[in-house]
Amino acid sequence: MKIDRFLKAALVGLSLSAMPLAMSTPAPAHADTVRIVKKGTNATLNVPMNRAVVVESDIPFAELSIANPGIADISSLSDRTIYVLGKSPGLTTLTLLDASGQLITNVDVRVAADVSEFKERLRQILPGEQIEVRTANDGIVLSGVVSSTQRLQRALDLAERYAPERVSNLMSVGGVQQVMMKVRFAEMQRNVSKSLSSSLALNGTIDSTGINGGTGTTATSGGIAGSLGGTVPAGNQNAGAVLFGFNAGSVQVGLLLEALEQKGVVRFLAEPNLVALSGQEARFLAGGEYPIPVAQTSSNSISVEFKPFGVELIFVPRVVGQDVINLELNASVSAIDPTNSVILGNGIEISAFTRRETSTTVELRDGESFAIAGLLTDDFTDNTSQLPWLGDVPVLGALFRSADYQRNQTELVIIVTAHLVTPTQGEALALPTDRIRPPTEKDLFLFGRTSEGTRTPKKGAAGEVAKQDFGGSYGYVLD
Repeated sequence: MKIDRFLKAALVGLSLSAMPLAMSTPAPAHADTVRIVKKGTNATLNVPMNRAVVVESDIPFAELSIANPGIADISSLSDRTIYVLGKSPGLTTLTLLDASGQLITNVDVRVAADVSEFKERLRQILPGEQIEVRTANDGIVLSGVVSSTQRLQRALDLAERYAPERVSNLMSVGGVQQVMMKVRFAEMQRNVSKSLSSSLALNGTIDSTGINGGTGTTATSGGIAGSLGGTVPAGNQNAGAVLFGFNAGSVQVGLLLEALEQKGVVRFLAEPNLVALSGQEARFLAGGEYPIPVAQTSSNSISVEFKPFGVELIFVPRVVGQDVINLELNASVSAIDPTNSVILGNGIEISAFTRRETSTTVELRDGESFAIAGLLTDDFTDNTSQLPWLGDVPVLGALFRSADYQRNQTELVIIVTAHLVTPTQGEALALPTDRIRPPTEKDLFLFGRTSEGTRTPKKGAAGEVAKQDFGGSYGYVLD
């Protein structure tokens, strides 16, 4: 009996001493494990597929049987040791009988895919992620909470390498997964135009010869008769005009100087905000729809299609890290431009559109901004008209010459900012309309008030927001 115990202890010690050596050397195709089966127990033995387990019994057996040899194969190494090889996923029963035919024990043998290597690779590729790996028949089940959708997809892609088309995903994404997109359109248009022109008119007689003529504007307005009469010609469109007239003997001389300077500045700013779940598309339109007639050749009729215009925003956010956001963005600003309208043959007039649009994909962190689009145009036009030869004469040539120039500058910048946001309680939110109440009849008719006054929250987050002006942030709580 002492010798038997000594041999058992030696076998266990030999197995344990071989484990460090097996860990330091490449693992063989079939790894061995030692398990002890006791009499009267109905234990479960887990065997990886295509690997072997050595089972030791504390009672000598005389006969072995396996219920389904297709799931596991067995062979006896001695009257106490059994070699079990996993062949295909499934559950079967191993039965041990003694020399008298009495049942020693039944062992449930469960054969599943070997996921030990997959677990090790998962820890190497995605360290720190709380992912649990289980086997289900011949597949892999993944559960737990991951930090981003990108890491979740990496885990699924790795699992597909070990169990193609047999991966069940029970994982969820933790952290904030809602993104608020803030887009700022800023456009500045500047234009400057200047013009200076002169007209000379003559009327009278020289040596009994009549003279009546002129240059520039006075040449088209009846010559000297209208100019010296003190009236500016009807064709004049300039903001400033100076008329001089004098007599040189029997000849009347008229000089008309016309000058124009125009300056203009246009500022346009749009700032749409929109919230979407990570991976989901969100759309925003602040504007309207313009009807456009479309000819139908099949029915010989005209139908109407509506084209949207205004501030449009389409984006798809993806949270790829703890605070890293991938944005697929399409933003545009359009307006009706009647100056470039098209008139059809049947009298239908269709207006054109001015449109500024950008489509891009950027990656930024929570709260960071990108200037995704910028445009600077500078148009310059310079025109000079004069009478041949006379306009080239120094000083006096200015009376026979007209010059004008025009310069148009446009600058456009589009800036995007992304925030990770979470919902909050409804009473913590405030709107600009919360501070305005409709007027009473007394306030409206007697005092001409369009509102009865303001009602400002005093406490909580709504009170803090109410202290801001109408340009403040409403409706969102930022991390």
